Parts: sequence; C-alpha cells; structure tokens
Amino acid sequence: MKTTDPRVDVYIRKSAAFAQPILRHLRALVHRGCPEAGETLKWSMPAFTLDGKILCHMAAFKAHCAFGFWHQRMLFELGRDGGKAEEAMGAMGRVTRLEDLPRDEAMLRYIRLAVTMSQSGEPARPKPKTKRALPMPADLTAALKKNAKAGKVFADFSPSAKRDYIEWITEAKREATRASRLVTAVGWVGEGKTRNWKYQNLA
Repeated sequence: MKTTDPRVDVYIRKSAAFAQPILRHLRALVHRGCPEAGETLKWSMPAFTLDGKILCHMAAFKAHCAFGFWHQRMLFELGRDGGKAEEAMGAMGRVTRLEDLPRDEAMLRYIRLAVTMSQSGEPARPKPKTKRALPMPADLTAALKKNAKAGKVFADFSPSAKRDYIEWITEAKREATRASRLVTAVGWVGEGKTRNWKYQNLA
C-alpha cells in the first residue's frame, strides 16, 4: 500500500515549474516499482524508504532535478548502463525535462533492483576503514611539552586531527621546512586550531 508524506507534496509545489512534473513522475515511478515504499524528508529533500532504510531520493534545484539510489552498488549497476553520476548529485545526471530520464521500463527495473539490494542485508554504505594511529614524532612531542596549553589541546584532539598534524610535519622533505611547520603547528594548536582550520572557516 502506497504511503505518502504531505511534506513531499509541499516540496513539489514549492519547486520550480519545470521541476514539478519531473518530481511527480519520479514519485509515481518509485511507488509503482515498490508499492511498499514510504516517504519522508532527509536533508530537506524527499526520500523514499523501505523497512526503515533509505531506498532512493530526489531533489529539485534552480535549473535541474536529481534522483539517486542509496545503495552504493547501484552506482555500479547504473554505470554499466551509462549512468551520469559525475554530472550531478544522484545517478541520473542533470534532469531538466522528463526526456532526460531513462525510459519508464528501465527506471522500474532500477527501482526493483534497489529493493532487492536493500533487502539483501548487505550494508548500503560500507563503513570506512579505521586508519592506524601514527607514531608521535619526537620533535613534535618535545615542542608540545614546552607549550603546556598546546600540549593539552593536542591531547584532546580527535585521532584524525592529530594525524593531520603528524602527517604534515613528517612529510616535510627539508629540515628547515619541518622546523618551520613545527613552529606553526604548535602555534595553531595552542589557539585550538586543527591543521585544516583555514578551510573549515570557509563554510
């Protein structure tokens, strides 16, 4: 039995005129391919669920729509058929009109395949491998001991934040470069900054 979410109706109504028929068509296809699918909003975008897990999702932007499947293996399946994941979020590329979508028969086949994958028990998104902790360089240890505040901040950093500094220092090819990075690192750490603080402030 089809389960709809009124928030998806609102999302479609608020989308650009070109996007509305595309979103309605995609929504209808998902429910044809998987009558048991539910609806919700994830990251402010319509998503379709099955047994509490995300099956697929769609979105409308200023000049195009996007549609994609949650199970990672679907990218491989769609890639064999000429998927366009590199063009836009999702797997169908930039959809600006209904004709940009695969034929309904193909879309229904993809949706049913996604259902099979979702119910297979295989993780949709494999967990990233945990990186092995790097040994602490002696010169960094010594420098942090001389700056109590920086030493305490570094000790409280996450493993990934520590790794970023360790890699930056140990990858220096010249002694002068390493020494300069060491001074900079201790200064940044003392201010509570991670290695990539400049980029994190660009949000």
